[in-house]
Amino acid sequence: MKKVILVRYGEILLKGLNRPIFESKLVSNIKRAIHKLGKVSITRSQARIYIEPEEENYDFDEALKLLSKVFGIVSVSPVWKIDSDFEVIKEYSVIMVKDLIKREGYKTFKVETKRGNKRFPMDSPEISRELGGHILRNIPRLSVDVKKPDFILYVEVREFTYIYSEIIPAVCGMPLGCNGKAMLLLSGGIDSPVAGWMIGKRGVEIEAVHFYSYPYTSERAKEKVIELAKILASYCQKINLHIVPFTDIQLEINEKCPHEELTIIMRRAMMKIAEIIAKKTGALALVTGESVGQVASQTMQSLAVTNAVVSLPVFRPLIGMDKNEVIDIARKIGTFETSILPYEDCCTVFVAKHPTTKPKMEKILISESKLDMEDLISKAVENAEVLTITGD
Repeated sequence: MKKVILVRYGEILLKGLNRPIFESKLVSNIKRAIHKLGKVSITRSQARIYIEPEEENYDFDEALKLLSKVFGIVSVSPVWKIDSDFEVIKEYSVIMVKDLIKREGYKTFKVETKRGNKRFPMDSPEISRELGGHILRNIPRLSVDVKKPDFILYVEVREFTYIYSEIIPAVCGMPLGCNGKAMLLLSGGIDSPVAGWMIGKRGVEIEAVHFYSYPYTSERAKEKVIELAKILASYCQKINLHIVPFTDIQLEINEKCPHEELTIIMRRAMMKIAEIIAKKTGALALVTGESVGQVASQTMQSLAVTNAVVSLPVFRPLIGMDKNEVIDIARKIGTFETSILPYEDCCTVFVAKHPTTKPKMEKILISESKLDMEDLISKAVENAEVLTITGD
């Protein structure tokens, strides 16, 4: 008997002849996620991935925790790997069930079997029936409940047989890095980290840009964004965070442009800077946390004017979501508590009392013509600080 980890994936199964490419990428990401825990051997068989530690005292709990954050994985289970011999299956099933009863106090169970090895002399219902009866004879205080059992004993009969009782949900999606790279505009708020997580879930590698307005924003605000990047990196493995000094641009806009246009012109400057950095780093799109109608800069008219300043596509994963839906995801992925820390970011500085909700492109261009925007943007990009944030 060996204890191993069973990894299940879902959407990859639909990739037809290209499936091996996605499977290989997922295996590579798995290796990277758990490499610090020790040496393992990883094998693939019948739409399953098996991780077998090569060292004693392997930290299975930490490995399961890390794997549950790997995009492309549907679920993971700690399993016992045994020979595909029914007498062996019976013996170790009783041992596993006795251990579960001792630890959890379970009273009811059922057996579910998948027979991938068609040469095995018993079919799935027969295995479940015979194994359930054997367990009942050896542990008489247990009873069968096929509708709402305290636990399910899962049996997968393949080249080897795997028995287990725990299925740990993971994040699903596509393997990170199989769908190119995008540049996330990362603020200190609730929305943009969720947007980054959602686009990462689709297999897109993430870089991030944050706009920092010292001394109008504090060092703690910067540290807050770095912490958000660390949380995202626990799913995305590595994020290069570009911290762009934005104070001079905001001061120039505040001094020379109509106040009702401050937000939209500032937003256009951010998008242009993000695009410049994106093209330098090989990113193929920009990602924002905007949702239609949430604030003045997110009306349909404002989004159209913002989009017009860049040529790269702009992905907005939250576009049709309300705030409560976004908060639910933020709580799930662990960014919410950091996002609500009361440290201001540059978007809360120089805010217009009555921002325009229906900006006209011709008026915005006239206002921007008063600015030396090209030079300001060039200096901001040149003075950007780059931090490499890892998920380790």
